[in-house]
Amino acid sequence: MIKILVDSASDLELKEADELGISLIPMTIMFGSDEYYDGVNISRREFFEKLPLCEELPATSQINEFRWEEEFAKLTADGSEVIAITISSGLSGTFGCAVKAAEKFGGKVRVVDSLNASLGERILLEYAIKLVKEGLPLNDAVKLLKEKRGKIQVLALLDTLKYLKKGGRISSVAAFTGELLSIKPVISIVDGKVKLVGKAIGSKKGNNLLMQLVDKCGGIDFDMPYTLAYSGLSDENLQRYLKDSEKLWAGKAENIPSHMIGSTIGTHIGPGAIAVAFFAK
Repeated sequence: MIKILVDSASDLELKEADELGISLIPMTIMFGSDEYYDGVNISRREFFEKLPLCEELPATSQINEFRWEEEFAKLTADGSEVIAITISSGLSGTFGCAVKAAEKFGGKVRVVDSLNASLGERILLEYAIKLVKEGLPLNDAVKLLKEKRGKIQVLALLDTLKYLKKGGRISSVAAFTGELLSIKPVISIVDGKVKLVGKAIGSKKGNNLLMQLVDKCGGIDFDMPYTLAYSGLSDENLQRYLKDSEKLWAGKAENIPSHMIGSTIGTHIGPGAIAVAFFAK
């Protein structure tokens, strides 16, 4: 039997993991001196309720080797094999810690660097669940996950530059100018790291730019997992995007899955963002 373990940078919460029949290992989030386990004793909604009240951005810490080893020991105790999917090694040291822990289990545990986070990691997880249900052996499933992860595209349209400024990723002047001009940046995860891939003035043009970038990536492979997401407490911007991008989904997707973005990426993009994740054709 193959079991799947994923970290909470995938924006999964404990209840969802239980429903999917997989295990979740949470990242740690610090709001000042208050420590939480992401998706366990703080939900995505609670995270976004707290975020605007912080003068400094909350911090997330990588999952250390000891915690991975503990989880692997539990999951392999009955003789099972394990596929562990992690946040990109370009964004966190979590992958490296998982690899070190896996070395103690004689090949029964395989760790896959998603080269992603949030929705990108989530759809790779969904693909992993499909492969395991199909009965693929461990090595074959891991090989396919590593092949297909390079096809994952994540594009997010931000509503505010405030949190990028708080995190020191852009200057105060750039943030002020951007807010003044209603600039909506589009970010992506490229080679495992977050990169700015476009800018638009206003939400309408931002939505159009998002559609153009989807086309530029080669379009969506609707036979593979895909999803939309929003950050913050309201999905209003996402509903607007769905209306603007209707032709993208018409006749191809009846029920479009959508989720709330969690703490790992939500810390840096703030509320009001929308995102799409898919495997490119």
